[in-house]
Amino acid sequence: MSRIATRFASLKGRGRTALIPFVTAGDPQPATTVPLMHAMVAAGADLIELGVPFSDPMADGPVIQRASERALAQGVSLHDVLGIVRAFRADDPDTPVVLMGYLNPIEVMGYEPFAAAAQAAGVDGALVVDVPPEEGHDLVAALRGHGLDLVYLLAPTSTDARIRRIGEVASGFVYYVSVKGVTGSASLDTDAVAARVDTIKSLIPLPVGVGFGIKDADTAARVAAVADAVIVGSALVSRIEELGTTPELIPGVIGDFLATLRVAIDAADAG
Repeated sequence: MSRIATRFASLKGRGRTALIPFVTAGDPQPATTVPLMHAMVAAGADLIELGVPFSDPMADGPVIQRASERALAQGVSLHDVLGIVRAFRADDPDTPVVLMGYLNPIEVMGYEPFAAAAQAAGVDGALVVDVPPEEGHDLVAALRGHGLDLVYLLAPTSTDARIRRIGEVASGFVYYVSVKGVTGSASLDTDAVAARVDTIKSLIPLPVGVGFGIKDADTAARVAAVADAVIVGSALVSRIEELGTTPELIPGVIGDFLATLRVAIDAADAG
């Protein structure tokens, strides 16, 4: 059983909804990311989604696009991201880490070399936005061969057939995009999210995380009432951007914000 599956099984046994923060590796500078990851875990994060900087992040809104630009300006590559995970693992052998990004950097490295290097660094899975299940056979094989999960996105427009198809290849969990659009856009319709999560759960046996549109403790609590995981990204990255000239403050500020989400999620779980 992967570290991701183990963590979700543990959370389910405790009646606890996962909190999954997203940050871009190397933003605003590489030295900030490992302390930030530890601060997020200390604040109650159950898994970490770590963005791999990319020049054309098509699923991401302007907030996370700018984060990629800042990291790329620091020269952060996929190899550097793996090094960040390796450094994080020196003090945290347990918290699952999922890399979120796009296919091009992986293709440059090669599927098998990437999977081997990711496993060696302590990565637990990958969410590769631009790899549909029909075209991901080689990547899926490489990741599975090294015990890594491949997480897929599901959209409000995903048909039942599409959900089943993704369920055939996904592992770890699936990520339901709660709004139509890019990260950081639109507002959350919790009733619509609940209905879609119920449909997804009826079709595939994996935990369902919900992201896009989660901006504060209130929305986090409402999503926790219907999902297995609350995923928050732009709300964190926008705060990181505001603190770009004082990066030493970032772990504390992000940790404090995540702690408010954790309290709200725990209250929703208890209710």
